[in-house]
Amino acid sequence: MAESSQPSSVADLSPLVSRLRRVVLIVAALNFAYFWVEGSVALLVGSVSLAADSVDFLEDAAINVLIFLAFGWSLAARSRVGKLMVLVLLVPAAAAAWQAYEKLTSDSPEAPAVTPLILVSLGAVAVNGLSAWLLARHRSHGGSLSKAAFLSARNDVMVNLAIIAMGLLTLVTDSAWPDIVLGLGIILIALHSAREVWEASEEERLASKALAGDID
Repeated sequence: MAESSQPSSVADLSPLVSRLRRVVLIVAALNFAYFWVEGSVALLVGSVSLAADSVDFLEDAAINVLIFLAFGWSLAARSRVGKLMVLVLLVPAAAAAWQAYEKLTSDSPEAPAVTPLILVSLGAVAVNGLSAWLLARHRSHGGSLSKAAFLSARNDVMVNLAIIAMGLLTLVTDSAWPDIVLGLGIILIALHSAREVWEASEEERLASKALAGDID
């Protein structure tokens, strides 16, 4: 009974929530597009940290899509989407981990090309900064999900700046190790995020069963 009271269309939502839904779709599109940009450059220049950071763009796109859906979908449906998103996150994370493994097992791992790495990282700062700015005005209107999306975009700017600093360190040392170490750290963050998404989807599944009277 509780789920049937949810709004069935955008017209049923308040103006604030309607604007939030439009904003999160824009942010999701920005992040999904830049996932392909950063991921492609990461493969071209051989950067583990860029490959790992591209996973974060995919994660943010998934989070914002989930926010959009959360206002109109049942708990059970959101739980299923959440589990699908975990799989979506793990695929590029596994690809980044494989790239790190290849570099770690190489006799002389090559340092990534610094100039394109820094340029694509500056673009990432711009995308995440714009996303944070768009979400900042709505972070209190959509509950914990929208606040988490804002904080994620804001914190991602710091990760992008760390990649730029790593690029400058690579330029000085001509070593692949700064990129490998930072990349492994970002992969661990992505895996932690995937675990949190899975746990949240499980909570929604149990809440759905409780509402249906299937469990106490």
